Amino acid sequence: MQFDVNENNIPLQKIEANFLTKKNVAFFILREDLIHPTISGNKWRKLKYNIVEAKEKGFDTIITFGGAFSNHIAATAAAGKIFGLKTIGIIRGEEVSNATLDLAIENGMKLQFVSREEYKKKDASLFPNCYVIPEGGSNTLAVKGCSEIVNSITIDYDIICCACGTGGTIAGIISSTNKEVLGFPALKGGEFLIEDIQELLSKYNSEEKYSNWKLITDYHFGGYAKLKPDLIEFIRKFNVKHNILLDFIYTGKMFFGLYDLIKNTNQLDNKTIIVVHTGGIQSNKGFEERFGITL
Repeated sequence: MQFDVNENNIPLQKIEANFLTKKNVAFFILREDLIHPTISGNKWRKLKYNIVEAKEKGFDTIITFGGAFSNHIAATAAAGKIFGLKTIGIIRGEEVSNATLDLAIENGMKLQFVSREEYKKKDASLFPNCYVIPEGGSNTLAVKGCSEIVNSITIDYDIICCACGTGGTIAGIISSTNKEVLGFPALKGGEFLIEDIQELLSKYNSEEKYSNWKLITDYHFGGYAKLKPDLIEFIRKFNVKHNILLDFIYTGKMFFGLYDLIKNTNQLDNKTIIVVHTGGIQSNKGFEERFGITL
């Protein structure tokens, strides 16, 4: 498929800071966020082979699921517009308007708001004439796409880190490296993702047993789409110092957690760490409007 970036030549940006030097930590950011303004990072990786599959099977419509601030919803809408596919988004909860959903609508997505109880069903059989992509985009084809994230890493490293929502991104990374993989769930009680990730890995490659990964579940800040002042301030300072914008839902929490672990424990001392910036910056506008904050 034609796309407007070279997805195999993603910059690897080193972060310099006194506390990193003190702990002898080499800290690099894999700038997957630069793939595309809307279909950035893991959103494109997850959608890539699903779009190929949908077109090869003759579908003209993609249907998918998400919350009101879902990066996946916005990215699917944008991808549908670029690749000539209609899109439908099933949105959890009462009808609302925000920057994320407005962007999806601008890109041609039709939204259907459903109750949380109805949303839980996510019954694919109800949409026989549509290509169904699960919530967050995480399926076997998403794992395949995310397995390509490591292709741009040109240095030796000890640990690679990513934020986690539904598990597809970390599953892809786990499947493609023998290095240690750390995942930072954005949801409270993120331990449930362990089973989901194991299931995705098993479906992707049933012959391999992966033990090179773990989840760090202490940095959810109250759960998905929850904000606290120290997280907001961290994201602001990080942007000022490094000119790299993080998002409130995923990457901001992950970077906060990594900095905390490096500063206050010896777990990551003397390591070379790759941190995957999975994008999702478009969601910040909705939070800024909702909470009256600016970055």
